[in-house]
Amino acid sequence: MATKRKIPSVMFSQHPDHVGKPYWHTKPLIETRDELKECFLMMRDIGAEEVMWDWEGKLVDEAVMERLLGEHLSFFKKHPLGEKVFLTFRVPNPRVESGYRLGRAFMVILSARESAEEAGLPRAPLFEVILPMTESADELLKLHTSFERFSKAAEYSFGQKANGARPLEVIPLFERVETIFKSGSILDEYLTKYEKEFKRVPPYIRPFCARSDPALNSGIVATTLAVKWALSEYARFSKRTGIPTYPIIAPGSLPFRGGLTPQTTGEFLEEFSGMRTIVIQSAFRYDFPLVSVKKAIQTIIKTAPTTKTKLLPLGTGSDIESIIPWFEKPYKDTVAKLTPFIQRVAGHIPKRRERMQHTGLFGYSRGVGGVQLPRAIGFTASCYSLGLPPELYGVGKGIERARSEGKLGVVEELYIQFKPSIIHAGRFLRKESLRELGLSELEKEIASIEAYVGETLGPKTKEEREHVLLSGKLIALMQKRKPLEKTIERMALLRKALG
Repeated sequence: MATKRKIPSVMFSQHPDHVGKPYWHTKPLIETRDELKECFLMMRDIGAEEVMWDWEGKLVDEAVMERLLGEHLSFFKKHPLGEKVFLTFRVPNPRVESGYRLGRAFMVILSARESAEEAGLPRAPLFEVILPMTESADELLKLHTSFERFSKAAEYSFGQKANGARPLEVIPLFERVETIFKSGSILDEYLTKYEKEFKRVPPYIRPFCARSDPALNSGIVATTLAVKWALSEYARFSKRTGIPTYPIIAPGSLPFRGGLTPQTTGEFLEEFSGMRTIVIQSAFRYDFPLVSVKKAIQTIIKTAPTTKTKLLPLGTGSDIESIIPWFEKPYKDTVAKLTPFIQRVAGHIPKRRERMQHTGLFGYSRGVGGVQLPRAIGFTASCYSLGLPPELYGVGKGIERARSEGKLGVVEELYIQFKPSIIHAGRFLRKESLRELGLSELEKEIASIEAYVGETLGPKTKEEREHVLLSGKLIALMQKRKPLEKTIERMALLRKALG
């Protein structure tokens, strides 16, 4: 089945992982009132084909359509929203974030058609939403039916044909390792129920694999293996049903959150071959030279549509299901030991976006007496600031178990950048932190990792050595209960990402 619409290769998000000042701004903090300008400039200057407009857990400008078209009409006459460029809402999941915010997003989607018509632009410009923390097919169906009921109520109340009669299209965002792993089955159930409910099939599906939150919950290896299996399952789903799937992934700059920078674009596209849309976060855009950012964006736009998914044998799925706990459990054990130190640093991480208090996802808290940790960016920033990159947690024990079970080759075959990712993260390791914080188990793991990669972990460049020295300074300041913000920010500038 052919897809009539343009499928974007790059989607720009509002993830607050940058440390430096954006090229278009006067300060690192991007306030809600700045995000509309940012949205336009990303499309005009850097080549954003799609921008994620985030309604989940943050303040949001609800007049986005009126402002965009009112202030930049000439641009959107040449690049119509909904045809050449796209604005895609990440809406609240009612299971997690209750209240009227979802209804407010629906109203903006419906009213966008009127704004576009008044500006002389064709069709309904907003028609697709991202549902975060998707766990089941029923959640997706509920969003469809909720929008249809809302549309009919709006039509009854205001007298206009709702949204040009265009059905809402829903992007399922899978954010836990176990959900990503089984997401192919969720798509099967979704298709069956969708067809029964609406007497038609969706024209395509854009399954979205989170990269940061599953790593936060389960570690880097478990996350990568689950995503690889999901990609294979999506390709198998399309082959079986005839419905195209266009997978999305949202990597950060540091390996723990995906490892995508303007310098690693080629390696990332090889690692996640078959991903159709790559989400470009703030650090990628603002912490590297603009010329290299633009070049990398064009590389992704040109290359992503040509990459092919590797179909994995069914037996590989069983292997992955066995391997995941070997890395996941020791990762969680390490995080539990580090939690008091992470919490002490996290409150000092500089803010880069305006956010409400987030109801957030950290599955680990359900298993360790209600432990609360920051979200993925703050978590990663805290760990790096301590000189203890989270890429290394649980990996030594996972390698030993996989080797003893004869499955280490499976990990290495599926996770192409496994060793390079560990080595890169290891260059920000401060071994003295292990002893100062009483982390003897992690110290043993580091020794196992070094034996595996065949080199000593630690800084190699001048910038990395400075980073390690600053980690020592931060621990001393933390123990004296002194301010940490300036030290944290200096380290983040050295590694070119907040977290």
